Amino acid sequence: MTSLRLLSVDPSDRGSQRCRLGPGLMSELGLSLGSPLLVSVPGGSCLCTAWPRSDLAEGFLQMDLKSSSPGLISQPPTHLHLAPGHLTPLPCPKLKGVKITVVVQSFDFKKHTPSRLVHELVKDMLKGVHVHEKHVVNLEDFDTEIRYVVIESINPDSASAGFITSKTGVEIAGIQTVRHYRSGLQDQNTVSLGGLEEVSASLREMLQLPLLYPGTLSSLGVSCPRGVLLVGPPGVGKTLLVRRVVGEVGASLVVVRGPEVVGSRPGESEEALRAVFQRARSAAEEGPCVLFLDELDSLCPRRTGSSTPENRLVAQLLTLMDGMNRSDRFLIVGATNRPDSLDPALRRPGRFDREVVIGAPTLQQRKAILSVLCARLPVCPTVDMAELAQRTSGYVGADLSALCREAAMSAIRENSKGSGEQAVRMKHFQEALKLVRPSCLRSSLGRTELSPVSWERIGGLDEVKLKLRQSIEWPMRFPEAFVRLGLSRPRGVLLYGPPGCAKTTLVRAAATSSHSAFLSVSGADLYSPYVGDSEKALAQLFRQARACAPCVLFLDEIDSLIGSRSSSQTPNGVHTRLLSVLLNEMDGVGLKTLERRGTEKILQPEGAEESHTQEQLDCQEVCNKDVMVVAATNRPDCLDSALLRPGRLDHLIYVPPPDQQARLAILKVCTHSMPVDADVCLEDLATKTTLYSGADLENLCKEAALLALQEENMEASVIKHTYFLQKLCLSTCLSPRTAPNAAYIRPAHRMLRRETPSSSLRQQWNYYKFLF
Repeated sequence: MTSLRLLSVDPSDRGSQRCRLGPGLMSELGLSLGSPLLVSVPGGSCLCTAWPRSDLAEGFLQMDLKSSSPGLISQPPTHLHLAPGHLTPLPCPKLKGVKITVVVQSFDFKKHTPSRLVHELVKDMLKGVHVHEKHVVNLEDFDTEIRYVVIESINPDSASAGFITSKTGVEIAGIQTVRHYRSGLQDQNTVSLGGLEEVSASLREMLQLPLLYPGTLSSLGVSCPRGVLLVGPPGVGKTLLVRRVVGEVGASLVVVRGPEVVGSRPGESEEALRAVFQRARSAAEEGPCVLFLDELDSLCPRRTGSSTPENRLVAQLLTLMDGMNRSDRFLIVGATNRPDSLDPALRRPGRFDREVVIGAPTLQQRKAILSVLCARLPVCPTVDMAELAQRTSGYVGADLSALCREAAMSAIRENSKGSGEQAVRMKHFQEALKLVRPSCLRSSLGRTELSPVSWERIGGLDEVKLKLRQSIEWPMRFPEAFVRLGLSRPRGVLLYGPPGCAKTTLVRAAATSSHSAFLSVSGADLYSPYVGDSEKALAQLFRQARACAPCVLFLDEIDSLIGSRSSSQTPNGVHTRLLSVLLNEMDGVGLKTLERRGTEKILQPEGAEESHTQEQLDCQEVCNKDVMVVAATNRPDCLDSALLRPGRLDHLIYVPPPDQQARLAILKVCTHSMPVDADVCLEDLATKTTLYSGADLENLCKEAALLALQEENMEASVIKHTYFLQKLCLSTCLSPRTAPNAAYIRPAHRMLRRETPSSSLRQQWNYYKFLF
């Protein structure tokens, strides 16, 4: 027999502890009528007695969950196929004694019913029942206030299961309500957390002291803390953390979300809030309790001058929190992702005594979260969690969960096509990275869509590429070398040079190679007709960039965004205010407490035992915790001198027009996908295109291709050399295109002679000034 199909229990067998199976299987297992049988299913096991099916059919199984594991109470098994090996005959001798915990329906029954009466009722209901240690006996069929009985231990200790008779002694260890018991079961089933050990320890300390040791604080003359406020962006795991820690402490949890309390009639919201506190006090009489107010900002927003219903609700919450005394053994935990929207009266000692900030996960925390999430997936051993953690900067726990889900779905779709074993590989995660973006960037101000650009697509400019790699890519790939030499990642880089020399493309290639988050902003995104909105938008842009650090923040045409204070006609204009905000943000003055990202990493001394991968991740967190600002301009003389000093824009990189070798490399890149004729001599074209920029060369190739289509009536298959020469003669690039460049180079040269100490830069400017 291959498998048994699990069916729902017959209504006539409910509460009988019977297991219906075929007679052939009973004889195969050596079972007689009424023999105890332990059935193992996903999530637990069930102890029942063997009975033949009424239709004597084989291959089916029906069992009554009268005595089962605690996990099967909330999630009974359905639609399963079990192997015969999951059925195990189990000897059940008569028990001398049993220790139990009684679970009743209401707290009033527990409070007002004599313990002797509860003992007699339970003993009578357990008579003739086969029980297993740590199992739960379901007594709901008796239609009394007693719902469950938890078997804590049995006597004799040598047996794991037994049969309760009228002579079996029953000892009641405690009485709980159904709500308190089910709350404990939910906390046990909570998934483990990754990367939140520090925050979890801080929250656990705040919960354990007032709930488990109130007498210790009273003896010291210290009042118990009343509330804890969890602050963090959406998706970091605030609600999950509270459930996990409350389950570890052993307290019950009363969850209230802000919109659930708000009513439509006057006074209804305040009445509902008082009922919530009363429910928490009732739960606290059974044991430690935590009242969790989720989305607190929607419940208690900042009060205004008018008499609105929100003002009355905030006043009612403040009154209830101030009315808590030492006998109330419950603690209030609030969670919000908008702490500035809360009323300031809530955020003082005596109400919410401590604020715990859960920032966006760091590199190490992302690796821990991914390890926890992938533990339940059939992940291929070749998947590198460290590399995934590096490529998911800015992802919170919810984003990483969605990433793993999308990777698993990609593996399922591939397996459905008959491609082999179903396992989640690195390519599936790479496909999922294209679909799942960081939630902190979904409503971002800057453009985040970055089409990948490789260094090979940019011809020439080898020296510029090397400087950009040193600034952006090297801190990501070689963090140990930077830490060893005491180097820090530069704060900013300025690319300046004539138009069309691939400044923007260079930045895109650098962001692609470093796998950093990428934000780009233009003047249309920042400027607003309202005073103060532009500065607020720029500060918000930096906050979003810090949330997904390491991040490249690209300010293209920075001269049009932020000018110079010396040349500004309006000293208090929007350009000046934006420059002030940019300088403060680059100096780190704009960093808020809410933006904290994990703990500060302290590198271990030499000789400490630490794996190479762990050490590399630690070094990477040290080197790449800030935002890299990359700016581009073709008018460097218009920038403020305070922005060009080291510590802000550390590296000033000149992007020159291409020389002959660079032009040849650019032409090879531009004609790589074009069917050029064999007579096309790119070396000759590179010689004849002196002073052409990269954009000019790309445009030349496009125009030659269009001319080929025009001359051959849309039937051209190759592009001949003559078409390139005709376009060179027609375009006359030197006269119309050099005039703007010449006007641009001379003032920029004068600015650099005055403010840049580098002699090589001056020589470059003098050389190109001579050319023009």
